[in-house]
Amino acid sequence: MPVELVQLFIILLKFYPVEEKLQIKKRIEEEIASTLVLVEKYRELSKPIAPENAIGRVSRMDAINNKSVNESALQKAELKLNNLKVALTRIDDADFGLCVRCKNPIPIGRILLMPQAITCVNCAR
Repeated sequence: MPVELVQLFIILLKFYPVEEKLQIKKRIEEEIASTLVLVEKYRELSKPIAPENAIGRVSRMDAINNKSVNESALQKAELKLNNLKVALTRIDDADFGLCVRCKNPIPIGRILLMPQAITCVNCAR
């Protein structure tokens, strides 16, 4: 293992001891479960609106607009779900929790708040 990788691993052990990694893993799993519920909800709300529905023209336009909003929310939820699944598979990697831009450790608070985060707050701006 290259010296740089060993140093990064030592840094990560300081920031993410085993207990914190377990806490992060649990948080990711909880977030996956709640995001799956949202994805199913948005899929249901994004179903096509049947033209034979006996609703007025304005109500139909509202329904179509709401469908667009729900489709956008569905895309965001699916992206978040995919990112969470990737984070869960990477949790034991040596570079998990390191910012992909500056290579500094991402604070535990950010990881717990946004488990799918791959950048620190400064680099995310």
